[in-house]
Amino acid sequence: MPLRIIRKKVAFKPDASRVIAYFFFADRERGTQVIGQILALTDRQQRELLSDVLRKYTKRHRNILKIFERHFHKLLDNIDPSSHPFTHLAFFQKILIGSYFTKEYSIESAAFFNPSVVEAPYQYGLKTDQKRLILSFRATGEGHISSIVFRSAVINQQGKLSVEPAGRLLDTPDHVQKHLYRKDSFLEKLSEMQSFENKAFDRIHAKLPSSFTYEELKRYVRETESEIDMTPECQTSLQETMWLASSHYEIDFSLDTDISERVIFPIADIEVKGIEDARFVRFVDDNGEIVYFATYTAYDGVSILPRLLRTTDFYHFTFLPIYGEIARNKGMALFPRKINGKYAMLCRIDGVNNFIAFSENVNIWRSATMIQSPKYPWEFVQIGNCGSPLETHAGWLVITHGVGPMREYVLSASLFQLEHPEQEIGRMKLPLLASNKKEREGAVPNVVYSCGAIIHLTKLIIPYAMSDYASTYAIMDLEELLSELIASHADLLSPAA
Repeated sequence: MPLRIIRKKVAFKPDASRVIAYFFFADRERGTQVIGQILALTDRQQRELLSDVLRKYTKRHRNILKIFERHFHKLLDNIDPSSHPFTHLAFFQKILIGSYFTKEYSIESAAFFNPSVVEAPYQYGLKTDQKRLILSFRATGEGHISSIVFRSAVINQQGKLSVEPAGRLLDTPDHVQKHLYRKDSFLEKLSEMQSFENKAFDRIHAKLPSSFTYEELKRYVRETESEIDMTPECQTSLQETMWLASSHYEIDFSLDTDISERVIFPIADIEVKGIEDARFVRFVDDNGEIVYFATYTAYDGVSILPRLLRTTDFYHFTFLPIYGEIARNKGMALFPRKINGKYAMLCRIDGVNNFIAFSENVNIWRSATMIQSPKYPWEFVQIGNCGSPLETHAGWLVITHGVGPMREYVLSASLFQLEHPEQEIGRMKLPLLASNKKEREGAVPNVVYSCGAIIHLTKLIIPYAMSDYASTYAIMDLEELLSELIASHADLLSPAA
């Protein structure tokens, strides 16, 4: 008999009115021409033009002057300074120029989906049966570029989610800090990716000082491209060098922003086309320190790569690459604590089966062991995880997804031993959740999908996406599910019915 799962009426839908002010730059020649045209206007024309821009956009963005100024200074990395005497410009002229290199981007106009959920860092002001949650979503807009956005909510004993109203003014990071690299450690990590037997590497090795920034490396790569015969091997070597460097960065959001106003938009070259399917987890280290990690997929328009972000407060975020032989494909999900002194990760390195990996370093993963393969008809195409495992008294509860006929995605569940999570205890014979008549229509029909669930008291709360368009959530009794999974243990070794 199927378990009782209750769909809630809360819906998270795309909202085209939610926009960010995004840096807009076509090319150096056109940019130089636009600046020249602006500066050819009279002083009065410039001031009137700026006044009109501010009248239209001041109420749509927090501190639009600061955004325009930031984008003006970003031009300095893209325009030859000798083409225009920037030093003598008045502040209002810099702001006006910055406005021409800014555009509004509607971050969630296309879809608002693939949610995950964690307990918020701050729980003050609540009743004993309540918990404040942070939900993350994949938001997509024009060109299907994906970013990470958040909502705050409070859940009660009955599993009712009270979502706090979203803030009106969206904000991208106040500060972006690129990593300072040490030559020896950088080259050591680069050796995991490529052979050093090419002229491009020799030239870069000679140019690099003992420590350097991303912008300095970018300059060395440009110099190298003009100094040597660029064979395919050299081109690949330089591309991988820049990819590695662009993988480390840190961002800060203003303290006066609501969490619903913070947008993690693609910054690094390797994620320029999207930051996809973040699986957040509240991680408790062996020393009791609490940190939030999220694995996500970076997409540059050609390749997908798993990456990692880290935060303690959802204001400051550090972004890291994931290295190693199994750092590929989608769907890596970190366990919420170490197991026998090591980090543990669920992954799907072959695109079909579920694997588990262990590592002493949270962003280096060398090998993995297969723990599940498709068994039932609704998962014959592939199976995967729907977020980080949840620790229960009976074992690690993993919400899974399966893909069956007509590429229909369904959600189900499995149970694994606490101290030996490579060993399966139980597995649902039937899906927990499949799309109904209302949920099956969307950008990708017949799909329900989640990037993370949470346990609150006696309830399992599963936020999920509906056909890659909007999101909602469902709840069920935790003990009923665990009992069903434990009872299924005897059937694990038998063929599927």
